[in-house]
Amino acid sequence: MSDSYVIIGDGIAGASAAETLREEAPDAEITVLTDEGESLYNRILIKEYAKGKLPEAPISIHEEDWYDDHDVDLRLNTVVVDIDVEADAVHTHEGETFEYDSLLLAIGGTPQQLPVGNADADGIHHFWTFQDARKIKESVEGAEKGVIVGAGLLGIDFAAICGAQDVEAKYLMRGDNWWRYALSEEGAEIMHEAMRERGVEPVFGSGVDHFEVDDDGHVEAAVDPNGERYECDFAGVAIGLNFNTELVEDTPLELDDGIVVDEFMRTNVDNVFAAGDITTFNDLILGEHAKNGSWGSAKEQGTIAARNMVEYGSEAFEWVSSYSITHFDFPFLSFGHPTLGDESVEATTAEGEWRRVALKDGKVVGGVLIGDLSPQSAFKQLMREGRDVSDQTDRLMEPGFSVDDLAAPTEQ
Repeated sequence: MSDSYVIIGDGIAGASAAETLREEAPDAEITVLTDEGESLYNRILIKEYAKGKLPEAPISIHEEDWYDDHDVDLRLNTVVVDIDVEADAVHTHEGETFEYDSLLLAIGGTPQQLPVGNADADGIHHFWTFQDARKIKESVEGAEKGVIVGAGLLGIDFAAICGAQDVEAKYLMRGDNWWRYALSEEGAEIMHEAMRERGVEPVFGSGVDHFEVDDDGHVEAAVDPNGERYECDFAGVAIGLNFNTELVEDTPLELDDGIVVDEFMRTNVDNVFAAGDITTFNDLILGEHAKNGSWGSAKEQGTIAARNMVEYGSEAFEWVSSYSITHFDFPFLSFGHPTLGDESVEATTAEGEWRRVALKDGKVVGGVLIGDLSPQSAFKQLMREGRDVSDQTDRLMEPGFSVDDLAAPTEQ
């Protein structure tokens, strides 16, 4: 009798797992359950759609026919309401039960709402799904003034959308600069200036105390904790994710800011695996448990999880992630864990070029490159090698840096 695999979630982690399972187990029964109403699409490109730069068509990755062609049972608009890990079964909102030999949880997260008055008003948007992108595009095209909240990698997408749609916007940030956990003011100012050139003004030491709405319940202003009022008919909020752990809170699965998995993507329940944003995984490069929300990381986790569902221990997840921003006239890339580490080095290497490298115990664990991305391969190699560069950090900042520029480990 063939094995039965159930995957909850059809994002890139769940979909890559389905692809791999079909390759590794040609005769297996594979079922994918998702609460979304459409099959896999490119979450990276939906921001370009919201900017008005792309039509819908190129964003789809797996049409529904793909699942039929690969004998994968895709259930759209299906909400899983209970997981019984002792009976090896999941139950849906329509009363259906799906039994499994192995289960993959690729259930991701849900955007956090601001805990302030009128945060759910019409015209206030969060950005996660393609449906969100459609609503954002429609709303921003009819807007004149906007407000953005959330000084991170998703928040800057809202800034770019407003800029592309000629919406004058205020970008409210609690700290002194954008993504202050990974960038100093010097590096962040490059990003600030790019925003200003597109009509988006960073406002530091700010935030939202409450939103004001008109008689129809549509947002008309954001008021910050200092009492400053910013008129808007569009607001984008990107302050992080709430991971969808409520589905497994009453199960034996170990939780710690997500579902805890080992380097093979397996949970503490032998036939239950997890992949993607939901995981707190054993990062073999960092040497501790970590999280990573990048598209590439989620895709690789789904692939690795599937291989280990077929044969546990066959391949470990060892990955140096990267995240690029293409909204501006210069490249931006973060890699690894740029917000971690116990020290860092940074430098402006040329006009409009800046880099920062985070280190832990003398080893590279992540960083940010602006303007010049050429050293990324060298930094990722150092991460994979776990090489101690504590006495050569100045060389990491040299233009055109490569690993060959470092003294050999035996010479240090």
